[in-house]
Amino acid sequence: MTEPAPVVTAAVLVIGDEILSGRTKDKNIGTIADYCTALGIDLREVRIVPDVEEEIVAALNALRARWDYVFTTGGIGPTHDDITADAVAKAFGVGISHDDRAVAMLRERFPNPADLNEARLRMARIPHGADLVDNPISKAPGFRIGNVIVMAGVPSIMQAMFDAVAPTLRTGVKMLSTSIDSGGLPEGAYGSALATVQKAHPGTVIGSYPSFDGQRFRNQIVVRARDPELLETAKVAVEAMLVELHANRPS
Repeated sequence: MTEPAPVVTAAVLVIGDEILSGRTKDKNIGTIADYCTALGIDLREVRIVPDVEEEIVAALNALRARWDYVFTTGGIGPTHDDITADAVAKAFGVGISHDDRAVAMLRERFPNPADLNEARLRMARIPHGADLVDNPISKAPGFRIGNVIVMAGVPSIMQAMFDAVAPTLRTGVKMLSTSIDSGGLPEGAYGSALATVQKAHPGTVIGSYPSFDGQRFRNQIVVRARDPELLETAKVAVEAMLVELHANRPS
């Protein structure tokens, strides 16, 4: 009997006071979730922490011990509050200094030595032992140490960095999904029956997701599984449940 492929897991650590204050609206979580789904990686947890070293270190150590990968965004720019690199170095117990490779990358963008000032050189400070993550947009690299991938907070740069690192990630079997419209049934009408269907179909994840289009609520039941046969069997069971509930619905 073939052993099932191991599940590959990940977490996202978003770093930045501006996210917690609402000044900046995060766009990276959804993008990383899409990347992970496409790669067959289960995104299991997301945390948002302020620009406080001990908070970053504590969150990072908790997440990297629990999940296969941790993707961080934010805090690797040129200003005094960009402290992610220092916090990562502290979490791993390694030193940090200007990396010659990173400095060379920045010189490509700032060929005039006067432009590569102290603030910009902060973006070349890399924890010892880390590999660089290419940044084709602004040249300042991200980096990877252990199972932690550190990326910029600017969405376009983060996406470019993820594109660079994605081919190197260990991936699992992709999660498949299918959606079934409830046909106007409210969640309260099928909640108990849906729980029974879920219990009868291990290996699947079944959820109900309401939305409002401005005039009425619409409920979508989503079935997810890695095995296409399990997915189809559960889908048929959900559809049969809905047919029965509609037939017995008071007119």
